[in-house]
Amino acid sequence: MTAGVPIFDQSIALIGAGQMGRALAAGFCRDGGITAADLVVYDPIEAARSLIAESLPGIRFATTAAEAASLARLVILAIKPQQAAAACADLQPAVTDQSVVISIVAGLPIATIATATGTDRVIRVMPNTPCLVGQGVSVVASAEAVDRVERDRVLALFASVGSVHEVAESLLNAVTAVSGSGPGYIALLVEALADGGVRAGLPRPLAQALAIETFGGTATLLATTGEHPAVIRDRVSSPGGTTIAGLAVLEQAGVRAAISDAVAAATARAAELARQS
Repeated sequence: MTAGVPIFDQSIALIGAGQMGRALAAGFCRDGGITAADLVVYDPIEAARSLIAESLPGIRFATTAAEAASLARLVILAIKPQQAAAACADLQPAVTDQSVVISIVAGLPIATIATATGTDRVIRVMPNTPCLVGQGVSVVASAEAVDRVERDRVLALFASVGSVHEVAESLLNAVTAVSGSGPGYIALLVEALADGGVRAGLPRPLAQALAIETFGGTATLLATTGEHPAVIRDRVSSPGGTTIAGLAVLEQAGVRAAISDAVAAATARAAELARQS
């Protein structure tokens, strides 16, 4: 997207100003394609409103979800699954034939959102928190009623906060478990690597910096070379060396299986949330 070129010619309603909502709003505004004044936010929690107002001066607020939706063509649901029914019922009277509803609510199917909001023009997106720094991953599934022009605009909007992938909706629970929940897993691994450094005698700030930079650098290396992770792993695993000794401990502890099981558990939880909706 070209900096300073608007993606939408009307306001965008953001229903929910929690951590993910703030991350998206800040990311959208970073390169000038969206300005703070283009966003109309509804969140009943004063602390959430204060945080987003502080980070994005000029952002506008609505007193209800319906008011926010009435001022926008694009309505983004950035709320928890437990809040979705009430929020959708609130905004439904303001949804028109021109509205497009984007849901980042984990586990909530397009059909459920369409029924609750009164429009078939629904797009589900699973973003992740690195959107805040322009390094997010957003995975998109669209209802058939959303035309290509609107879909492309939404793809461009989320491309402004990182990479974007389109998939069938049936894959979104697994996507949620990998890229949506992934920052939590990675943060835990970074913390553990830094703790190991401290245990080995490094000062905490240095250990944490080394862990973060190593994760970031390795991810960039994998993305740039396109090589399988096993190739990178083998390249640093010299016979009888330090890396192979450490990897042997990780394999004995079942770290690989534990991470795979974590993804399976998160996928199952996303499906459970869908059934509860």
